[in-house]
Amino acid sequence: MPPHCLSAEDEQRCRRLLAGATARLRARPAAAAVLVPLCSVRGIPALLYTLRSSRLAGRHKGDVSFPGGKWDPTDQDVVHTALRETREELGLTVPEEHVWGILQPVYDQQKTTVVPVLASVGPLDPQSLRPNPEEVDKVFALPLAHLLQEQNQGYTHFCQRGHFRYTLPVFLHGPHRVWGLTAIITEFTLQLLAPGAYQPRLALPKWSTG
Repeated sequence: MPPHCLSAEDEQRCRRLLAGATARLRARPAAAAVLVPLCSVRGIPALLYTLRSSRLAGRHKGDVSFPGGKWDPTDQDVVHTALRETREELGLTVPEEHVWGILQPVYDQQKTTVVPVLASVGPLDPQSLRPNPEEVDKVFALPLAHLLQEQNQGYTHFCQRGHFRYTLPVFLHGPHRVWGLTAIITEFTLQLLAPGAYQPRLALPKWSTG
Protein backbone atom coordinates (compact mmCIF):
# COMPACT_ATOMS: atom_id res chain seq x y z
CA MET A 1 0.00 0.00 0.00
CA PRO A 2 1.39 3.43 -0.83
CA PRO A 3 2.20 5.00 2.56
CA HIS A 4 1.46 8.47 1.17
CA CYS A 5 -2.11 7.71 0.09
CA LEU A 6 -3.50 10.50 2.25
CA SER A 7 -0.89 13.04 1.13
CA ALA A 8 -1.71 16.44 -0.35
CA GLU A 9 -0.65 15.15 -3.78
CA ASP A 10 -3.04 12.22 -3.60
CA GLU A 11 -5.82 14.45 -2.34
CA GLN A 12 -5.45 16.64 -5.43
CA ARG A 13 -5.32 13.55 -7.67
CA CYS A 14 -8.52 12.18 -6.12
CA ARG A 15 -10.27 15.54 -6.29
CA ARG A 16 -9.44 15.77 -10.00
CA LEU A 17 -10.70 12.25 -10.68
CA LEU A 18 -13.94 12.90 -8.79
CA ALA A 19 -14.57 16.42 -10.10
CA GLY A 20 -16.78 15.40 -13.02
CA ALA A 21 -18.99 13.05 -10.99
CA THR A 22 -19.18 15.56 -8.15
CA ALA A 23 -20.39 18.35 -10.45
CA ARG A 24 -22.90 16.01 -12.07
CA LEU A 25 -24.26 14.32 -8.95
CA ARG A 26 -24.08 16.94 -6.23
CA ALA A 27 -27.38 18.64 -7.00
CA ARG A 28 -29.13 15.53 -8.27
CA PRO A 29 -31.91 14.26 -5.98
CA ALA A 30 -30.99 11.17 -3.96
CA ALA A 31 -32.79 9.33 -1.20
CA ALA A 32 -29.74 9.07 1.05
CA ALA A 33 -26.06 9.92 1.38
CA VAL A 34 -23.19 8.59 3.47
CA LEU A 35 -19.86 10.10 4.39
CA VAL A 36 -16.77 8.00 3.69
CA PRO A 37 -14.44 9.40 6.35
CA LEU A 38 -10.72 9.19 5.62
CA CYS A 39 -8.82 9.59 8.85
CA SER A 40 -5.44 9.09 10.45
CA VAL A 41 -5.29 7.02 13.63
CA ARG A 42 -1.91 7.34 15.38
CA GLY A 43 -0.44 8.36 12.03
CA ILE A 44 -1.92 5.42 10.12
CA PRO A 45 -4.36 6.12 7.23
CA ALA A 46 -7.73 4.49 7.85
CA LEU A 47 -11.45 4.53 7.09
CA LEU A 48 -13.93 5.25 9.87
CA TYR A 49 -16.97 2.99 10.26
CA THR A 50 -19.96 2.81 12.56
CA LEU A 51 -21.89 -0.12 13.96
CA ARG A 52 -25.56 0.77 13.64
CA SER A 53 -27.59 0.62 16.82
CA SER A 54 -29.31 -2.67 17.55
CA ARG A 55 -32.28 -0.57 18.69
CA LEU A 56 -32.96 0.83 15.24
CA ALA A 57 -35.94 -0.39 13.24
CA GLY A 58 -35.43 -2.24 9.98
CA ARG A 59 -33.21 -4.99 8.69
CA HIS A 60 -29.97 -2.98 8.78
CA LYS A 61 -29.80 -2.60 12.54
CA GLY A 62 -26.52 -3.85 13.94
CA ASP A 63 -24.81 -3.60 10.54
CA VAL A 64 -21.49 -1.94 9.85
CA SER A 65 -21.99 1.25 7.87
CA PHE A 66 -20.60 4.65 7.09
CA PRO A 67 -22.26 7.59 8.84
CA GLY A 68 -25.17 8.87 6.83
CA GLY A 69 -28.86 8.69 6.26
CA LYS A 70 -31.89 10.02 4.43
CA TRP A 71 -32.07 13.32 2.62
CA ASP A 72 -33.84 16.05 4.55
CA PRO A 73 -35.73 18.97 2.95
CA THR A 74 -33.38 21.36 4.76
CA ASP A 75 -30.34 19.86 2.99
CA GLN A 76 -28.94 21.91 0.13
CA ASP A 77 -27.59 18.81 -1.61
CA VAL A 78 -26.24 15.31 -0.99
CA VAL A 79 -22.97 16.63 0.45
CA HIS A 80 -24.89 18.51 3.11
CA THR A 81 -26.94 15.38 3.81
CA ALA A 82 -23.77 13.37 4.48
CA LEU A 83 -22.18 16.10 6.61
CA ARG A 84 -25.35 16.70 8.64
CA GLU A 85 -25.89 13.01 9.31
CA THR A 86 -22.26 12.60 10.39
CA ARG A 87 -22.63 15.46 12.84
CA GLU A 88 -25.89 14.03 14.21
CA GLU A 89 -24.60 10.45 14.51
CA LEU A 90 -21.03 11.01 15.69
CA GLY A 91 -20.90 14.59 16.94
CA LEU A 92 -18.20 15.08 14.30
CA THR A 93 -18.29 18.33 12.34
CA VAL A 94 -16.56 18.03 8.98
CA PRO A 95 -15.96 21.30 7.11
CA GLU A 96 -17.27 21.29 3.57
CA GLU A 97 -13.82 22.15 2.20
CA HIS A 98 -12.61 18.77 3.53
CA VAL A 99 -14.88 16.97 1.05
CA TRP A 100 -12.85 15.44 -1.78
CA GLY A 101 -15.79 14.52 -3.98
CA ILE A 102 -18.61 12.13 -4.71
CA LEU A 103 -18.07 8.45 -5.49
CA GLN A 104 -20.26 6.29 -7.71
CA PRO A 105 -23.78 6.01 -6.25
CA VAL A 106 -24.98 2.60 -5.10
CA TYR A 107 -28.49 1.18 -4.84
CA ASP A 108 -30.08 -1.20 -2.40
CA GLN A 109 -32.51 -3.93 -3.35
CA GLN A 110 -35.39 -1.47 -3.08
CA LYS A 111 -33.63 0.75 -5.67
CA THR A 112 -32.93 3.41 -3.07
CA THR A 113 -30.09 5.66 -4.25
CA VAL A 114 -27.24 6.05 -1.76
CA VAL A 115 -24.58 8.63 -2.63
CA PRO A 116 -21.12 8.19 -1.03
CA VAL A 117 -19.30 11.44 -0.21
CA LEU A 118 -15.55 11.13 0.34
CA ALA A 119 -13.98 13.47 2.90
CA SER A 120 -10.89 13.77 5.05
CA VAL A 121 -11.63 14.10 8.75
CA GLY A 122 -7.96 14.32 9.74
CA PRO A 123 -6.21 12.75 12.73
CA LEU A 124 -8.58 11.35 15.32
CA ASP A 125 -9.09 8.75 18.01
CA PRO A 126 -12.34 6.86 17.34
CA GLN A 127 -12.71 6.31 21.08
CA SER A 128 -12.86 10.06 21.63
CA LEU A 129 -16.06 10.39 19.58
CA ARG A 130 -19.40 10.50 21.34
CA PRO A 131 -21.85 8.80 18.99
CA ASN A 132 -25.60 9.16 19.37
CA PRO A 133 -26.59 5.92 21.17
CA GLU A 134 -29.98 5.93 19.45
CA GLU A 135 -28.26 5.50 16.10
CA VAL A 136 -24.77 4.11 16.68
CA ASP A 137 -23.50 1.37 19.01
CA LYS A 138 -19.82 1.71 18.19
CA VAL A 139 -17.28 3.60 16.08
CA PHE A 140 -14.11 1.95 14.78
CA ALA A 141 -11.42 2.48 12.17
CA LEU A 142 -9.83 0.02 9.76
CA PRO A 143 -6.37 0.91 8.40
CA LEU A 144 -6.11 1.09 4.63
CA ALA A 145 -3.21 -1.36 4.88
CA HIS A 146 -5.54 -3.87 6.56
CA LEU A 147 -8.22 -3.45 3.91
CA LEU A 148 -5.67 -3.86 1.11
CA GLN A 149 -4.28 -7.18 2.39
CA GLU A 150 -5.70 -10.07 0.39
CA GLN A 151 -6.11 -12.26 3.47
CA ASN A 152 -8.60 -9.71 4.80
CA GLN A 153 -10.67 -9.68 1.61
CA GLY A 154 -13.47 -12.12 0.97
CA TYR A 155 -16.31 -12.55 -1.46
CA THR A 156 -19.86 -13.79 -1.06
CA HIS A 157 -21.49 -15.47 -4.05
CA PHE A 158 -25.25 -15.16 -4.27
CA CYS A 159 -27.40 -17.68 -6.11
CA GLN A 160 -31.10 -17.88 -6.82
CA ARG A 161 -32.87 -21.08 -7.81
CA GLY A 162 -29.53 -22.78 -8.29
CA HIS A 163 -28.10 -20.15 -10.63
CA PHE A 164 -25.28 -17.72 -9.90
CA ARG A 165 -26.50 -14.11 -9.71
CA TYR A 166 -23.74 -11.90 -8.35
CA THR A 167 -20.73 -11.56 -6.06
CA LEU A 168 -20.19 -8.95 -3.35
CA PRO A 169 -17.02 -8.07 -1.44
CA VAL A 170 -16.54 -8.72 2.26
CA PHE A 171 -13.73 -7.29 4.40
CA LEU A 172 -12.71 -9.59 7.23
CA HIS A 173 -10.61 -9.90 10.39
CA GLY A 174 -11.40 -6.46 11.80
CA PRO A 175 -13.56 -5.79 14.87
CA HIS A 176 -16.63 -6.35 12.69
CA ARG A 177 -17.25 -7.75 9.22
CA VAL A 178 -17.75 -5.13 6.50
CA TRP A 179 -20.23 -6.30 3.88
CA GLY A 180 -23.17 -5.19 1.70
CA LEU A 181 -23.31 -1.69 0.26
CA THR A 182 -20.69 -0.53 2.78
CA ALA A 183 -18.24 -3.07 1.36
CA ILE A 184 -19.01 -1.95 -2.20
CA ILE A 185 -18.34 1.68 -1.23
CA THR A 186 -15.16 0.58 0.55
CA GLU A 187 -14.06 -1.12 -2.65
CA PHE A 188 -14.70 2.02 -4.72
CA THR A 189 -12.66 4.00 -2.18
CA LEU A 190 -9.71 1.59 -2.27
CA GLN A 191 -9.65 1.64 -6.06
CA LEU A 192 -9.46 5.44 -5.95
CA LEU A 193 -6.90 5.76 -3.15
CA ALA A 194 -4.60 2.91 -4.10
CA PRO A 195 -4.86 2.30 -7.85
CA GLY A 196 -3.20 -0.97 -8.75
CA ALA A 197 -2.95 -2.12 -5.14
CA TYR A 198 -6.54 -3.33 -4.95
CA GLN A 199 -7.90 -5.72 -7.56
CA PRO A 200 -11.68 -6.25 -7.45
CA ARG A 201 -12.93 -9.60 -8.63
CA LEU A 202 -16.62 -8.88 -8.56
CA ALA A 203 -19.76 -9.45 -10.54
CA LEU A 204 -21.97 -6.81 -8.96
CA PRO A 205 -25.76 -7.03 -9.12
CA LYS A 206 -27.34 -4.50 -11.44
CA TRP A 207 -29.35 -3.04 -8.58
CA SER A 208 -26.21 -2.12 -6.61
CA THR A 209 -24.58 0.22 -9.15
CA GLY A 210 -27.36 1.25 -11.44
